[in-house]
Amino acid sequence: SPWKPGLLLLGPPAFSTTCARCAKDRRLRQKRAISERQLTRYFVDQRRVRVVGGQGGAGGHSFHSEPRKVFGGPDGGNGGDGGHVIFKADQQMKSLSSVFPFYQGFHGGRGGSKNCYGANGAHVYVKVPVGTLVKEDGRVVADLTEHGEEYIAASGGAGGKGNRFFLSNENRAPTFFTPGEPGQERLLHLELKTAAHAGLVGFPNAGKSSLLRAISRAKPAVAAYPFTTLNPHVGIVHYQDYEQVAVADIPGLMEGAHQNRGLGMAFLKHIERCRFLLYVLDLSAPQPWAQLRALKRELEAYGRGLSDRPCLVVGNKIDLAQSRINLPLLREQVADRVIALSALTGDNLEELLLQLRELYDTYVSTEQSRGQSPVKW
Repeated sequence: SPWKPGLLLLGPPAFSTTCARCAKDRRLRQKRAISERQLTRYFVDQRRVRVVGGQGGAGGHSFHSEPRKVFGGPDGGNGGDGGHVIFKADQQMKSLSSVFPFYQGFHGGRGGSKNCYGANGAHVYVKVPVGTLVKEDGRVVADLTEHGEEYIAASGGAGGKGNRFFLSNENRAPTFFTPGEPGQERLLHLELKTAAHAGLVGFPNAGKSSLLRAISRAKPAVAAYPFTTLNPHVGIVHYQDYEQVAVADIPGLMEGAHQNRGLGMAFLKHIERCRFLLYVLDLSAPQPWAQLRALKRELEAYGRGLSDRPCLVVGNKIDLAQSRINLPLLREQVADRVIALSALTGDNLEELLLQLRELYDTYVSTEQSRGQSPVKW
């Protein structure tokens, strides 16, 4: 088109519009943010699974046939073993939502002629998150706490014997064989417990999710109403020496949580795997030291010794005027060290990161002195 006064030519368009194929917008689409309510459909920490091992293959029944060799004898091979169903811990898995309610191993092949054995059935591997407990009738049968750890949930059946196996001096032409054994069948209960170094423990709206967003790249939902966080979130704190400390945001507790009030014991169990705890208190609330006593009381009621783990007391919302008044009163009432900060403005986060690293280093040295390997991320 001819140039007209008043028009500013900005050069050729970014994409050609002469064909429909090139006219499509090639901009990268941002991933749709999943809200906390929607996340409850994807995060599953309990699953009931029925597992059945593969059936063993039947033994072969045949006699050797060859020209000018009339009595070749039996040559039926044994059947193959059935495949196992194996749970395998994978650190890439974060939920039990991808675990199906039923798994069965592959069956073994039937024994063939000429003493050929049947093929063994392939194993079925089920990937589960690290920190998965396997229970049967309320009893813990496996605890998968390391990446790559495996547990045979259902064993495959043994293959049957072919008629060659029954050859003896008394029976030179056996005609019978045995079928394969059925695989093991079990009904198991999978339970996920978040495996993290530190756990953020506090009442609803104490600022745990905001604190996790401030010190890591995790992005839990944040809102001004109670029980915003409905699922545990794990954020990774990176240090300059490439050490990584995993911090779990446990959903808010309340009075009587050990009696299954509120979110109840559904998330108290996630605190069991944390090596040390960070008690997050709302400094602007009246008597914040009462929050700490109530939290420790709930933890001790749920599991003996849980409140005695190494801990830090984090006084959040120091940017508010009432928090500055309550801070000296809190330090008088609490024997543990109190770190006052603001997850909203970022005040005094450096001190928290330093104290968090000290707790982590103490945990690592303690595990190494016991001859155990500490959990690494």
